Amino acid sequence: MTTLAAIAPDVLQRAGVAYVHYLSFMLCFGALVLERRLIKANPSKQEATLMVITDVVYGMAALALLVSGILRVLYFGQGSAFYTENPLFWWKVGIYLAVGGLSLYPTVTYILWAIPLRKGELPQVSEALAKRLGWILNIELVGFAAIPLMATLMARGVGLPAA
Repeated sequence: MTTLAAIAPDVLQRAGVAYVHYLSFMLCFGALVLERRLIKANPSKQEATLMVITDVVYGMAALALLVSGILRVLYFGQGSAFYTENPLFWWKVGIYLAVGGLSLYPTVTYILWAIPLRKGELPQVSEALAKRLGWILNIELVGFAAIPLMATLMARGVGLPAA
C-alpha cells in the first residue's frame, strides 16, 4: 500500500485539481436538482430563502468548476492540445457556457427575491414564473448531464485528430 508521502507532489496536485473539478460539478448538479425540486408558485419564506442560498452555492460551485477546468487544461490535465484540438472539448465548453447563460435568469430572479425576504416579506412568484423557472432548470440539468458524456468520450480519445 502506498503512503501519501510516497506519492509524487505533481500527482497530488493533478489529483487535487481533478477532485475539485469533479466535486464542483457534483455540487452544481445537486444545487440544480434542489432548485428544481423547490421551485413553485408562492413559496414559503423558508423555501424562498433556501432557493437563494442554493443558487449562491450553485454559483460558487460553477466558478470553482470553471477555474479548476482552466487549471486542468493549462497545467494539470493531459496538455492543452489534448483538449483544444478536440471538438468534444468545445462542445463541453459551449454547453457549460449555455447553461451558465441560462442560469442568469433564475439567479437574477432569486436576487430580486432577496429584497422582500430581507424585509420579512415573501416574494411574489406566479404559476407562470414558477413554470418558466422549472423549464429553465430542466434545460440546465439536461445540459449538465451531457457534459460528463463528452468528458467520458474525450478520455477515450474520441474526437482527437488521427495521429
